[in-house]
Amino acid sequence: MNILSDWPILSIILATPLAGLLVVLLLPSRRNRWLHAAAIITTLIPLLLSCLLYSDFVNLQGVSGYEEQATWVEVPLNKETLEGVTSYKFIIQYAVGIDGLSLPLVILTALVTAMAAFASIHVKKRWKAFYAWFLLLEAGMLGVFLARDLFLFFISFELTIIAMYFLIGIWGYFNRERAANQFLIYNGIGSAVLLIAFIILVNTAGFRIEQSGNVLDFIYSGNYADLAKNMTDPTAWVNLTSEAMGGLNPFHMGDAMQWTLFVLLMVGFGIKLPIFPFHTWMLKVHTEAPPSIVMIHSGVLLKMGAYGMIRFGIYLFPEQAKAWAVVLAVLGLVNLLYGALIAFRQKDLKQVLAYSSISHMGIFLLGLAAFNEIGLQGAVFQLVSHGLISALLFLLVGSFYERTKTTELPLLGGLARSMPFMSGMLLAGGLAALGLPGLSGFIGELLSLLGLFESHPWLAGLALLGIILTAAYVLRSVLKVTFGPMDEQYAAAKDARLVEAVPMIVLLAVIILLGCYPSMLTDTLHYSYETLIHPILATRAGG
Repeated sequence: MNILSDWPILSIILATPLAGLLVVLLLPSRRNRWLHAAAIITTLIPLLLSCLLYSDFVNLQGVSGYEEQATWVEVPLNKETLEGVTSYKFIIQYAVGIDGLSLPLVILTALVTAMAAFASIHVKKRWKAFYAWFLLLEAGMLGVFLARDLFLFFISFELTIIAMYFLIGIWGYFNRERAANQFLIYNGIGSAVLLIAFIILVNTAGFRIEQSGNVLDFIYSGNYADLAKNMTDPTAWVNLTSEAMGGLNPFHMGDAMQWTLFVLLMVGFGIKLPIFPFHTWMLKVHTEAPPSIVMIHSGVLLKMGAYGMIRFGIYLFPEQAKAWAVVLAVLGLVNLLYGALIAFRQKDLKQVLAYSSISHMGIFLLGLAAFNEIGLQGAVFQLVSHGLISALLFLLVGSFYERTKTTELPLLGGLARSMPFMSGMLLAGGLAALGLPGLSGFIGELLSLLGLFESHPWLAGLALLGIILTAAYVLRSVLKVTFGPMDEQYAAAKDARLVEAVPMIVLLAVIILLGCYPSMLTDTLHYSYETLIHPILATRAGG
């Protein structure tokens, strides 16, 4: 018996940050500690509930009953010419759910956000507004990964953009307003492209017919289950030509339209990932945003683009994705090598980590391009692993900056003497980033390249060069910060406080845990492949 099945647990997870936001707004503005404590407690609740979901999901081997649905907005439409139809409606649904793909990313979101709440101790001004936007950001991110309706997904997606704009523009560093504007422009363009694709999807594949007695309702919606069913069923109207229907079929989606939608989705989500050359906005954000927000941006927000590529690009258009496999692999290789080469030349630690994120997202694309179970597992494992590692590294960079007031590598050195704990954590995070066995970074890279080697061995061989370059720039940066001569002004700098050390230890512990027991994540991904990707391919092949 499922203890949690009687509770709307997904809605509770989604509503908790919004409830915390209200609490924050009611607290006195000058009570920084109260506000900080409220934010931490609020973010820990979704983390606990998502871990309970994971336990249930694994015990049931991927068969989960956690889906919640209700009609949100209903709009009657003009009557069309289809015989026998009583009414036409357009509805927007509150539909949320989890599966083997979304659950790990929900847990990642809850964990990184909770650790970022601890790290927000460095915020110096307007605490109430900061924590309000912070919790709204978490609600948006959770909504993206839980949504099973296109419009709920899009609204959640836009919430993250709005919250990030203010968090960067108000609490960032010297060029924060420029970084916020660039973030808004690029992500706004990506959202516009996605909205076009979503509208076309709803008007072609987003329909279902409901019959109750003599009443026959024709319903348009963005319900993901309807979209997936219509796109994968060879007998659905969206896959039948007008000739096959014996008359005009306004719902038919030809090859040209499918390719157009697939490319629109890849471009829209590729900007968010980001794929080269849409990466310049991300560099500004990583440099100018406050540390706790960069933790979330690098650790979670970039993964929203990757999630969208899998959920809407690969799942709904598997034939186009498979045909585009070489293109995805080449784009991944460019991301991997370009990011690694430029990271090696950087003299600012923030910039090193920013280009490192570009490089590591290249490994995700390589795993995706493999288009097999091993590659898909590696791609998603890479997302989770990089989210943890980058959150840890940017947390450390923020803590070092608070003590040294610089992230320039030539001005740093020898910090292991005055800050041994943080220096050790930096070394551990760096080793995870370069893929040391026993840490999570190794598993994501290994599975992605193994999957790619099965389908495109020569591209997998070239990708190994990127792994070597990663080791070079990571060790160069970490050793420059921690060893060598130290400026005397840093001799009295204090090591991490408890509120900083807790998230560092937790993040590193999860990195080690996944590195030693990768089945904790690969099992859920296996269920995702078996229940989603494999049936789609089999159905298309049979059709």
